[in-house]
Parts: sequence; structure tokens; C-alpha cells
Amino acid sequence: MSETLLQTIKVSIRQKEIIDSVNKGIDDLDKIASNLKLDREDIMRDIEELREKGLLEVKRLEKKVAALTKEGAEYLNIGLPEKRAAILLSKLGELKEGITLEELVNEAKKKGITLSTNEASIALQYLVKGNVVKVKDGKLYLNKGKINEFLRKCESLEQLLRKVREKEDINPTILALFKRRKLIDIRPVTKIKLSLSEKARELLSRNLIQGANVITLLTPGILEKRAWVKAEFKEYNIEVPPPILYPGKKHPYLDLLDQIREILISMGFEEMRGPKVELELWNFDALFQAQDHPAREIHDTYFLKDPRYGSFEDRNLLKRIAMTHENGWVTGSKGWGYKWDPKRALRLILRTQTTAVSARTLYSKGDGEYRCFSLDRVFRPENLDAKHSMEFYQLEGIIVGEKVNFRHLIGFFYEIARRLGLGTVKIKPAYFPFTEPSVEGFIKHEKLGWIEVFPGGMFRPEMLLPLGIKRSKVAAWGIGIDRIAMSILGIDDIRLLFTQDLQFLRDSKKPVLLNLIR
Repeated sequence: MSETLLQTIKVSIRQKEIIDSVNKGIDDLDKIASNLKLDREDIMRDIEELREKGLLEVKRLEKKVAALTKEGAEYLNIGLPEKRAAILLSKLGELKEGITLEELVNEAKKKGITLSTNEASIALQYLVKGNVVKVKDGKLYLNKGKINEFLRKCESLEQLLRKVREKEDINPTILALFKRRKLIDIRPVTKIKLSLSEKARELLSRNLIQGANVITLLTPGILEKRAWVKAEFKEYNIEVPPPILYPGKKHPYLDLLDQIREILISMGFEEMRGPKVELELWNFDALFQAQDHPAREIHDTYFLKDPRYGSFEDRNLLKRIAMTHENGWVTGSKGWGYKWDPKRALRLILRTQTTAVSARTLYSKGDGEYRCFSLDRVFRPENLDAKHSMEFYQLEGIIVGEKVNFRHLIGFFYEIARRLGLGTVKIKPAYFPFTEPSVEGFIKHEKLGWIEVFPGGMFRPEMLLPLGIKRSKVAAWGIGIDRIAMSILGIDDIRLLFTQDLQFLRDSKKPVLLNLIR
């Protein structure tokens, strides 16, 4: 390179330190950042500026690195479960009568050794594999001669775990073992390697790269102290486009739900709310849904394990529901013809339908003239795919009044479809345990075809009379709002309604229901 073409280049003091480090053979960005007592993110801007000046060459290498999971870190702190169990067994003696797993856990508590029931189960498989114990008739019998050898193997494994923590290289077979046991995660990491360009080496050889106090922001303090006199000002390229800013915005689906709420309120509805953990009483029994109905089985409903049951104080309501199910009570129906079980009605579930909220509202409000809606989540065991989800929103509503009839319900479907801009609606007869007559309304999705979104009907006397509704008629509807949202937002996969993909959310346009801006 011609000497006449070489000119002194001034860089910031930190950038000069980076160049000097690379010149000394330190090519790892993380190591350089550590030497400067900084995080790698703190010097990335400096690296990019030096690259643009043609002084540094940057290579990015993708590498998979093992890191301890929370469980792995805990085991490294207190010992592997099989090691703790082996130490405990060695303290218990011969165990000629054997010991159950439950007794082993209790003995651990007595001797101050941390060993949960789950950890004891984990330990057992390794103790059996290592021939330290034998299992017969549900009891463990100790082979004491194998304990010391087994403990040495445990110590070796823990030593390898320490190497993972210290980011040392480990045999892939051992890493696979740790991964199977969920003691480590394998995470992709980008390693950045730096090297001096030919230009930089030439400049350094002639001492033409100098560190200087570079001012990037002029402040009153700099002016007052005249610090700018001996400083260099960073050059700015005004032609460089500014970075794209992504200001925070509401999730498009939540935004749409709020707009739908606004439309319903403008139509004279008030919002009703209810618990997500519900009694079967409100989710099924109060809706005249038989206790042997398939929807009340585990493949269609999430049941709580602990606590399993709730409580309800109104014994008269329970009695009325029982008689309606058993023989129809005063409803004119024959009922379902079985012995109603009040304990079954008190089982706790995740509600499968917001009709439970409607039942609670009718029970509390009684006869009268009112319109209510609920827009909230329900839960059903479904296989997650483009059209189905195990957790979704349901839009539920009731129109109550002495003169309310089936035509009001159909009229509502057409009106709400018009206000939501859903296009053509098709109605066909349907069956639901708690409404008669019943219908299903369909709209046409651009990609998915006709999809059912408007189930509804007139609540049956078998539901209304036990709840205390004697004079009023009730038109009810439960709309699959997720499917409507897919049509409005122009997506064909229900999973996108709940996605946290930032790129998708940034690209999504704000949903605008024209009814709200007319």
C-alpha cells in the first residue's frame, strides 16, 4: 500500500483497546469484552464502526452450547437423587425386611436428607440399573457391596455437570444422557471472531491508528469545560436511514374483542362475568344436560384434581334441578328418567361454555326485560390444529323478555353479522340439550369455506323454571368468536390469534369494524 495514501485514523479510546487486543491475538469478542469489564452488547457498536472503517473483519460462528437447567443446577448443589438415595440406604443398614419407596422418603426426612417422592422414583431406576437394590413385592432390598462403586460413579457424573457449568467441552454421549434426564439444555450460541484487516495491520505498523476522546453527543458540560477543544467529533452520515421503530400496540385479537364489546353495548347489551373454574351444576345440570351426557366425560371436559368439589348453599335450587332431571317436575317434560346425583353436580371443572355465565345471570336476575353478553375464555380438550384449540373465546348472550321469540334470535344473528361485516349468513336447524328450537348459523371464510359460528336457540322450560324464570322467554346464543376473528383478521390458523410472534404482530394491521366509525 502506498505510503502517500495512508493517513492517521483516529478512533475512540475503547475502539483502540479493541484493536490492540485483536493485534495481540485475542480474537474472541466475549474474551475482549470480559477484559474490558463490559458485556459483549456494550461493544457491538464499536465493532461495527471498526468494520465499516475497514479495520476489522468479523466472522460469526454458530455453535451449540450446553447449559444447566434449573433441575441440573439444583442437583449439582444438593447431589443427584440416586446419590442421595444411596447415601441414605448405606445409613439404614442391611434392610433384611426390605423397605418401600414411601418408607424411604420418610427415612430421608428423619435423617435430614432432601429426597422427594418424585426424586426417590427417579433414583430407584438408577439404583436398580446399578445393581445397588433389588425390588421384590414392592420393597427394596440392598446390595451393600455395590454402594461405594455406585457413589463413585455419581461423583463422576456430578464432576461432568460441573464442567457443563464451567462451559468446558464434554463427551457427546454424556451430554445426550444429561439431556435425556433434563439436566441440561442445548442452546445455539453465536460466537464472534475478530481479525485485523490488511489495512489495519499496515496502519498499526506505521503507528497511524490513534486513540482519541471522541464526542458523540455535545452537552452543556462539555461546552462549559471546553472539553471539545482537544476532542474529536464523530462524523455522521445523514444519508443513512434511521432504524425502524416498533411502538407498542394492542394485540390485534384483543383489540378486536374490545371492539365487539363496544358493538354489543351499543345494541343495548350489558356484559356479564363468571368464574373460569366452575361447578358442573352451572356448566351442565342447570342447563338440563344429563349427568351421563358424553360432553361430561374426561375427553370433553377438564376436571380439577385438587380440590375436586365445590359447594352450593341453595338447597331449593338443587331440589328443583334434581326433580326436573328425574321426572320433569312442573315443566311438562318427562325429564331424563334417572336418579340425579348432587355430588356429581358439585364437581369442579374448567368451564366448557359461557352458557354457565348465562345460567348464573338468569338465576340472579330472574324475570324481567334485559339483554346480557359474556365474552370470555372457555376450555375443552381438543387437538390443537388450524381450526381447533383447547382454550378459546366464546361470545355468549341472552335476550330476556315476556314477548321474546325465535324470530328475535334470527334477527340478532343477521344484525350482528352485518355489524361485524361477515357477509352472507346461512341458518340450519340444530339440536342442543338446553334450547328448543335450536339453530346453527354459518359464515363463509375465504380459505376455510363455510364455518359454524352462530349456535343458539330458545332456552327450554326445563332450564328456565328451576332457575326461577316463570314468565319470561329467553333467546340465547353462544358464538365461536375465534372463528369470526379469523374471518375479520384474514387468517386461516386459529393459533395465530394467540401467537407471540413479534414479526407477525408487527405486520398485523389494526382491525377496524366499519360499524364503529360510521
